[in-house]
Amino acid sequence: MAARVERVLFVDDEETVREALHQWLTLAGYAVSTFETPEGALAEIDERFPGILVTDIRMPRMDGLAVLESALARDPEIPVLLVTGHGDVPMAVEAMRRGAYDFIEKPFVPERLVDAIGRACEKRHLTLRLRRLHASTDAQGIEGRLIGTSRAMETLRREVLDLAATPVNVVINGETGSGKELVAQCLHAFSARREGRFVAVNCGAIPDTMMESELFGYEAGAFTGALKRRIGKLEYAHRGTLFLDEIEAMPLLGQVKLLRVLQERRVERLGANEAVATDLRTLCASKVDLRAEAQAGLFRPDLYYRLGVAELRIPPLRERQEDIPLLFEHFAAQAAEAHGRAMRPLGGRLVADLVARAWPGNVRELRNAAERYAFGLDRLGAAAEPVEGGPQPLAARVEAYERDLIGRALQQAKGNVAEAMRLLDLPRRTLNEKMQRYGLSRTDYNE
Repeated sequence: MAARVERVLFVDDEETVREALHQWLTLAGYAVSTFETPEGALAEIDERFPGILVTDIRMPRMDGLAVLESALARDPEIPVLLVTGHGDVPMAVEAMRRGAYDFIEKPFVPERLVDAIGRACEKRHLTLRLRRLHASTDAQGIEGRLIGTSRAMETLRREVLDLAATPVNVVINGETGSGKELVAQCLHAFSARREGRFVAVNCGAIPDTMMESELFGYEAGAFTGALKRRIGKLEYAHRGTLFLDEIEAMPLLGQVKLLRVLQERRVERLGANEAVATDLRTLCASKVDLRAEAQAGLFRPDLYYRLGVAELRIPPLRERQEDIPLLFEHFAAQAAEAHGRAMRPLGGRLVADLVARAWPGNVRELRNAAERYAFGLDRLGAAAEPVEGGPQPLAARVEAYERDLIGRALQQAKGNVAEAMRLLDLPRRTLNEKMQRYGLSRTDYNE
């Protein structure tokens, strides 16, 4: 039996086949709509349609390949299953190459078809769920993208919004895995260029010999193997945002050409005689100090000054430890939801273990650990302990940890609030509010 009701559109020009399949799938728990011709089924398909399409290949008005093409034009990710006769198998294989989910050869055992439909429906269910998750994240604003309640993250969000409203180029500094591309995406998403393309280029992943063709594009015949014109990333980002990750890895010759494009706002493809106007905003990211690289002669100073009109620094996780439990539970819940798994609660011991870790890979490493935890693959699962009275909300666990940190700072400062402010890097008003909320008094820590 199907785990939940799913929509199945079935197209076949034989009435007896339609009736038999309708009966089988209804008994299996599916909501079935049958059609003699494809037009009615195709009319129901869009990006929100909660089901799949099953179609015969040999039909008088439209064959299975044409039906497949029409369905994928409405939603490129909808699963389409083809029912084939023995002689149609080569056509079915071609359809698989073009994007069909599966094919069933006649005569088929009903259980085999029901099993294939079940797998296709599960794939469709996951696709739609992921789309809802992404839509929910997009609708939340910057707080739903740059997650964290720490002072460092509040500052970063404010800086991102301030810079997003300006047209200046920005250098984003941060350690590996700290979220530099995510910050770049936010700078684009909250800017006046949000309707344009966000084009990301990882300079460290492109061989030096291919850097020019990737960035500037080329004309047909520009070099051996250039069979047709190719638009480069700079031209493709016209009226949008270009993000250059690991900019420090760009070879010096590429830096010279990039500087010229940024100065003249025109790009010339390899093998072309005329330049093409380009209007783009450039964001770049580096895990090293570009200013120091420029002073050492390892990066062109004139390009640095053109790119680094403004700079953003992303704090590593070790500088915002209070965000770690929140991020971990967010990523774990996301992974569990995407794969239909129950989310395991985080115990106090696990939260303490997470905060105590160094996380040299920053958010990327934390996300990986959270996803493994959601799937039960990480030893962190063993650290999740039951809490008296049942699982506590994450906010309560974070507050308990925060109260403990403030208490330790006051103890180390011997009740001196100014010294505790320095140890915690908190302003007086914030520390006073937190001490009041947690019932802490400096007099309790005086010698």
